[in-house]
Amino acid sequence: MKDNRDYVGYGSKDFSFEWPNKSKLALQFVLNYEEGAENSILNGDTSSESFLSEIVNAKPIQGNRHMNMESIYEYGSRRGFWRIHKEFKRRNLPLTIFGVGMALEKNPDVCEQIIKSDYEVASHGYRWIDYQNIDEQTEIQHTILCNDLINKIFGYYPSGWYTGRTSPNTRKIILENTSIIYDSDSYADDLPYWINHNNNKHLIIPYTLDNNDMRFTTTQGFNTGDDFFNYLKNSFDTLYKESVDYNLPKMMSVGLHCRIIGRPGRFFSLVKFLDYISSFKDIWICKRKDIAEYWYENFNDES
Repeated sequence: MKDNRDYVGYGSKDFSFEWPNKSKLALQFVLNYEEGAENSILNGDTSSESFLSEIVNAKPIQGNRHMNMESIYEYGSRRGFWRIHKEFKRRNLPLTIFGVGMALEKNPDVCEQIIKSDYEVASHGYRWIDYQNIDEQTEIQHTILCNDLINKIFGYYPSGWYTGRTSPNTRKIILENTSIIYDSDSYADDLPYWINHNNNKHLIIPYTLDNNDMRFTTTQGFNTGDDFFNYLKNSFDTLYKESVDYNLPKMMSVGLHCRIIGRPGRFFSLVKFLDYISSFKDIWICKRKDIAEYWYENFNDES
């Protein structure tokens, strides 16, 4: 198998440009909405979910329900979403929802608030499952189903896509079956970048697994809210300082989950970070599609 990975990126060239209003940093918050689409025999799966919950290193229960796991996920849709949503509405901050189709379909109340708040809905696939060993035809069907479902619920097809637990076929399937203008199934850079797919340019807006509350649920991760706040602050300060010192604007993504950061003991760390960044007047807090549209408009000639 040929190694066609790009190990160079912007490299020694860097990339000097300007964000809107000459902002030093583009800051983007993602809220993953997955609750109700996880592995469950109620969804036709053979076992229960084992990923990203309070039960670290949970084992899937084969052929039966995992009642504790189900209620942990339910907390995200019943309480966590609303706690996060109210804070972003209070501050009038934009938000990108990585929405799993089946999860959105099960909660019209959440969808109504997403519409009213003008949040961006990017596709997070139809199911919150690992597509690594899912057959290609099923992944194609799920891609089309989610694309159409988002249009049905929100009145537009998604501009962006993040499957998360991908297969080697995921990007090809998405680009051949949707009209997205970017995807985020990459963690390879601090800036958007172009790739070539079948002789066409495609925009990647990298996501993050480190500036991400998921690390509360991993064996090597955050234990307290202070861990999360300090990590976000250190990331922000590093990128901001690089932008100032070298005149090289940066991008920072923050990944959130309703059932994780939505817990009271963790939520205050997000509030602290939002308070901290509010003192900076030269950053651009935006949706991911805003970044994509800006990149297409200004840097479409970049390779």
